[in-house]
Amino acid sequence: METIYLHHPYKQADIYPGKIVLALGFFDGVHRGHQAVIEAARKEATRLQLPLAVMTFNMAPRIMYQQIRPEEVTYLTTMVEKQRLMAQFGVDYLYVAQLTSAFSKQAPQDFVDQYMVGLNAQSVVAGFDYTYGKKDVANMTTLRDHSQGRFEIIEVPQLADEDGKVGSTEIRQDLDTGLLQHANEKLGYIYSLDGIVVHGEKRGRQMGFPTANLMIPSESLIPKEGVYVVEMLLNGSVYQGVASIGTNITFGENRKRTVEIFLLDFHHEIYGEEVTVYWHQYLRPELKFDGMESLIAKMNDDATQAKTYLEDHSPYKKA
Repeated sequence: METIYLHHPYKQADIYPGKIVLALGFFDGVHRGHQAVIEAARKEATRLQLPLAVMTFNMAPRIMYQQIRPEEVTYLTTMVEKQRLMAQFGVDYLYVAQLTSAFSKQAPQDFVDQYMVGLNAQSVVAGFDYTYGKKDVANMTTLRDHSQGRFEIIEVPQLADEDGKVGSTEIRQDLDTGLLQHANEKLGYIYSLDGIVVHGEKRGRQMGFPTANLMIPSESLIPKEGVYVVEMLLNGSVYQGVASIGTNITFGENRKRTVEIFLLDFHHEIYGEEVTVYWHQYLRPELKFDGMESLIAKMNDDATQAKTYLEDHSPYKKA
């Protein structure tokens, strides 16, 4: 897959020169609803024997249109993770449009002319709720007028499950409340976070539970504080473990939140390594213990629960 970054107004030399099928959306999380859009576009690309392109943005549109500060926004997927998933789902070209003042001031017709027709789209595929401006004048209904018959339009209906709509907002709510399995069902894959292993206080090592402390990108959405069953991808191998998100309240108040991973049956130093953590199941909230012995006993119990769960549910090969 090739990623092409577009700055408005883009140059013709910047884009793929041939005809394409174009899927549109922000695609945060690339969840099952998004996957339905991509799959519909992939089928259309196969039918027309054309490359499949997806266009997204370099940041959440609400940062530009609602004037929200970028540091106040977190994502289910960083751009790197989004690229990885897009390639996995068969996208040939990923257009990343930079949201600038000039870009945001385009009239709906101009957007269609430049970013649909201009990108040589023969068919445009988007979800039922896709908008390309103010929703009352730039939606999937008005697109038929703005297209002026220059490309086919495929509207993908809403995807819902037993809990309702499958959407990024709903997945965020699940992660914020510890409903990790619900989130993973909506995503269609195991939620993951990329990070770098950094030095911590090494208190876990003193207790016989050495942990990998993770530095996670500030824009990534970290699940609710608590203890989780996880797996960690490290240098091509997947290791089972238990994760703790919290402030280590047993050791004092007003401490900084950390993300720590205890890997089962693992005894190597991995400082500085880039890793991916897959979040399987929420086990319990962070608890304050009255001493080391009770904390160690609970950590042993957490490890046992993790092993039992992953024996039946891990989609990854144990290292």
